Amino acid sequence: MTIMEIFANYYQYFLRGTRTTILISLITVFCGFLLGCVIALLRLSKNRILNGFAKLYITVLRGTPLLVQLYIVYYQLDFIPYPKVNIWGVALERALPCVIALSLNSASYVAEVIRSGIQAVDIGQSEAARSIGMTNGQTMLHIVMPQAIKNILPAIGNEFMVMIKETSVIQYLGISDLMYNNGIVVTATYNPLPCYYISAVIYLILNIVVGKGVDTFERRLKRSER
Repeated sequence: MTIMEIFANYYQYFLRGTRTTILISLITVFCGFLLGCVIALLRLSKNRILNGFAKLYITVLRGTPLLVQLYIVYYQLDFIPYPKVNIWGVALERALPCVIALSLNSASYVAEVIRSGIQAVDIGQSEAARSIGMTNGQTMLHIVMPQAIKNILPAIGNEFMVMIKETSVIQYLGISDLMYNNGIVVTATYNPLPCYYISAVIYLILNIVVGKGVDTFERRLKRSER
């Protein structure tokens, strides 16, 4: 069978897998961003214990393979009674450990992005805010973060592009993502190469679309600064 014949006959599998991949990626980046904010603030803390914990977290999560982290979270948290329901054909009892593992991993990278964005803001503005009586929390919330967001958001878009590809590891836990459905089609057709070409093109299209969105957003941010 040719690539076009395989796609015509099994497109529903590829579309279903693509939908799951996008959903997992969106949830993961959102959760990773929230956790990354916390880790970044701990990393910037003057408290040696909190700062040390953040450094250790980032070192461990960035220094070990994602697949290993996925298995550790899946088996370590097997005591949690996950709801045994399906959403869009995805079993939550399998998907939630994957989201947790991917979010923990994503947060280790997002935290450094956020920390860099905060440190890029002119320290003189923080000093000026404190000189008029604003607390450190108020300064961070009202002065630093609004400016840091402009530096952070484009990088978060890039993290989403990375996560789209990294979600391919969740197939090993039976999550019906793009690569899992790709395997179903390979088994049905006994013709693996065209199937992998199709999946590669889908991943490429997703990343091109996200990349264009990030570029457009960056241009708008630059125009707003003028």
